Amino acid sequence: MPMHRRDVVLGALGLMALPAAQATQSPQSWPHASQVPGGIARLSLGPAARRPQARTAEDVPLLVLGDAIDWGALVGIPLSAEPGEARIRVLREDGGTSELTYVIAPKRYREQHLKVAPGQVDLSAEDLARYERERAHLQTVMATFSEPLPQGELRMQVPVPGRRSGSFGLRRVFNGEKRNPHSGMDIAAATGTPVRAPMAGRVIDTGDYFFNGNTVWLDHGGGLLTMYCHLSASDVKPGELVKAGERFCAVGATGRVTGPHLHWSVMLNRTMVDPALFLEA
Repeated sequence: MPMHRRDVVLGALGLMALPAAQATQSPQSWPHASQVPGGIARLSLGPAARRPQARTAEDVPLLVLGDAIDWGALVGIPLSAEPGEARIRVLREDGGTSELTYVIAPKRYREQHLKVAPGQVDLSAEDLARYERERAHLQTVMATFSEPLPQGELRMQVPVPGRRSGSFGLRRVFNGEKRNPHSGMDIAAATGTPVRAPMAGRVIDTGDYFFNGNTVWLDHGGGLLTMYCHLSASDVKPGELVKAGERFCAVGATGRVTGPHLHWSVMLNRTMVDPALFLEA
């Protein structure tokens, strides 16, 4: 049988090419699979005596859950991902490496035009320097990878009651200038409304940031992080543990906002994904 060029390249790298992986589609599984930009792929890794390691093509570690009968990798798909074939690497117990491919389907997100203070779009030299310092710090926060959680399903509670805007993925245009797509869910609520942890986690960062205002990050294990922005108050410090449903901060209107609300983001393998995939419909 003739070999394709892709097979030759993989052989030279010591990788074994496998068929495209299939996502688990159980309606009772959280997070739900959605193989689109901003979504999540649930890929079966098969049986193994111990938890295998899996990494993205960019060498970012992935969250692997399951048991010896069947392990599965959860892959956060960037909003910037192009439709088509993508791949992950799996490190096996015998030291070998295999490659799984999966297909990203296209998705078109809405566009939203917003008016904000000019100084929050065209930054002054001082504000730009602050933003660059904050971005460097947040890169280290987003790289957090602790031991995966023991539960097999990662169902979350809505952190605050209110109207969910469904704004994840919006292509936002501020004062006529295009910016990065919205990477979280906005929930309308009054200043001071308690924010409760959607699942158990450890506080890994708190701070007052130029765009996000008062912010708290929680680590839920295995590269699964959540972020809460524009807060009026925070009741926690880095290193503290919070239980699912426990109040740990309050809604506000700090940072770049047009009114009080909670901006809630969910990050998986350093990629912002749609929080709605972790919630019941």
